[in-house]
Amino acid sequence: MKISLIRRFFAQEDINFLLCNRVPRRLLTLCMGWYSQVTQPWVVRMSLRAWQCFGDLELQDARQREFRSLHDCFTRELVPGARPVAADASLMTSPCDAIVGACGTVEDGLVVQAKGFPYGIDELFGDARSSLPYNDGTYVTLRLTSGMYHRFHAPDACTVEHVTYLSGDTWNVNPVALQRIERLFCRNERAVLRLRLDTGGYPIALVPVAAILVASIRLHFADVLLHLRYRGPNEIPCDARFERGQEMGYFQHGSTIIVFAPRGFTLCAGVEPGQRIRMGSPLMALPVQPPR
Repeated sequence: MKISLIRRFFAQEDINFLLCNRVPRRLLTLCMGWYSQVTQPWVVRMSLRAWQCFGDLELQDARQREFRSLHDCFTRELVPGARPVAADASLMTSPCDAIVGACGTVEDGLVVQAKGFPYGIDELFGDARSSLPYNDGTYVTLRLTSGMYHRFHAPDACTVEHVTYLSGDTWNVNPVALQRIERLFCRNERAVLRLRLDTGGYPIALVPVAAILVASIRLHFADVLLHLRYRGPNEIPCDARFERGQEMGYFQHGSTIIVFAPRGFTLCAGVEPGQRIRMGSPLMALPVQPPR
């Protein structure tokens, strides 16, 4: 009963926004990065117990149930077969477990983060040339909550051709903040992953956006950890081949991935704001290929 009352207190929009954003966000994020690596058993046990009491920690499909640190829990793997990947070659799959946020058509280079809050994809990508293939295309915002599975996977057989890393702030990316902070995704630390699908050679972009307590993105193929202290190159050429559903990297807590596809892609049935989706589930339908 007491836990339920505490949850409802922190769920109030004004309280939630103040606690998550009117704080030293970067400092707290760096501190959380340190704390998550602590391996003292009693610290880990108490932290996980508090997380399970006040958050929706999803461990039913986890490969392991005992963790050496919070980091191990944040980046946990799943038991084999826990996320079946749709095999239909005409569909692109979700790269992660998520709650669907704003989605639809990119209109004149603008998309929506929340009602009345548009932002330009050229600012999100860091330059207009990179975002050009997605003008008038399709996008979907995928929000990972703190308790979800935090690894992300290739939405289809593809090659990662380039990564652009943009350092930034660490605003919370929950719905409360998205309704109050303009251009929030463009302010936060993020990486733009430019993919080329095997099917049709279509360009696809995945934009993992970090947030408070989360500002670390591990990309397996780039062999770097992108975080607030990263001082390496912002432009990272790649030539990394992935099969559909193959793991690409992970967040060290939970945040958002925005998926962009060019004109002709359409959202699959059931992909709409507020719906939960799992990695490997149908996300977008590829354009219908003209007969040869």
